[in-house]
Amino acid sequence: MKAVCWMGTEKMSVETVPDPRILNPRDAIVRITSTCICGSDLHLYDGYIPTMEQGDIMGHEFMGEVMEVGSGVDQGKLRVGDHVVVPFTIACGNCFFCQNQLWSCCDNTNPNAWIAEKMMGYSPSGLFGYTHMMGGYAGGQAQYARVPCADVGPLKIPGGLPDEKVVFLSDIFPTGYMAAENCNIQQGDTVAIWGCGPVAQFAIRSAFMLGAERVIAIDRVPERLQMARDGGAETINFEEVDSVLDVLKDMTGNRGPDSCMDAVGMEASGHSLFYATDRAKQALRIKMDRAEVLRQCIRACRKGGTVSIPGVYAGFVDNVPIGGGMNKALTFKTGQTHMMRYMRPLLERIERGEIDPSFVISHRVPLDRAPEMYRVFRDKEDRCIKVVLDPWADGARAA
Repeated sequence: MKAVCWMGTEKMSVETVPDPRILNPRDAIVRITSTCICGSDLHLYDGYIPTMEQGDIMGHEFMGEVMEVGSGVDQGKLRVGDHVVVPFTIACGNCFFCQNQLWSCCDNTNPNAWIAEKMMGYSPSGLFGYTHMMGGYAGGQAQYARVPCADVGPLKIPGGLPDEKVVFLSDIFPTGYMAAENCNIQQGDTVAIWGCGPVAQFAIRSAFMLGAERVIAIDRVPERLQMARDGGAETINFEEVDSVLDVLKDMTGNRGPDSCMDAVGMEASGHSLFYATDRAKQALRIKMDRAEVLRQCIRACRKGGTVSIPGVYAGFVDNVPIGGGMNKALTFKTGQTHMMRYMRPLLERIERGEIDPSFVISHRVPLDRAPEMYRVFRDKEDRCIKVVLDPWADGARAA
């Protein structure tokens, strides 16, 4: 089969690799019909997250048709021919964390948990296509994928719904929704969101679903800012103001937003001295994260408010104003998305016509163009916001 493989920093290649096969009775094999490039994939492309190995198959946002199921998969839950969306987190369904709906904290699906434990103290769940620290699972930017714990994760999609409406249930729609839910939104609240990438676009719309009166979105890319306005947000172009914090104070009567969301994460941009220090340390591989947005969220949030962090961080950050967070009595909520908590309810919203997630797609291209599109997406060229890849667009399966 064909697959997008990580070959080194800023090096992606479409290679012919062995087809996946059933390794565990709870596995399924999925023929992938749509897959995507995620903003968090760019952290791997840029080489900022360790434990990638040359030839690793990329991708964690995908869906397709079930071609084969292991003997341990309940046929009442999943069978050959089902059309499914596969969540990016892998969960066993049986451990303490799964039983408590903390699916992304599963104790049993990361075979390399010891690596994550050295960095984090404990390991999260396994993830598709996202380093050996997170399990070394082959990803979904390919023609086929092996899906472990297939009786827990994949969500069956009813006939008649096209891929482009549901493929984002694999990650970014639930991630944006959980990030908004983590804001503890009360009716009439003001939510400030840093970043207007795909996750943030869903967070904007989710914040309104949950009762926010105002959403203020911060970015510098014109097409992203316009998409945020299309979703009902007010916007700030941080390149055009002296201080985002001062603008937010002015917009909120000096009180500050009720909640602030860091939807950017480890490759944030900015102008402060701390940002310049982050940039230098990251370039020297002394640290992995640029925490400019996190600092702004903590400083901007009103007293007693909430900071939600869906943006990916990989290691240790410095110069974070934790004193301000403590003295203002802020609540911090974050985490990889507990996918199975959100996928079905959000599918029902799509079926009811409350939202059409395809609004975020800017590029639909064959899998063969993935290496090029990684660069275009990273550099925000050609008005690129979200890339969907078709593994079969050339009409022939690789040998």
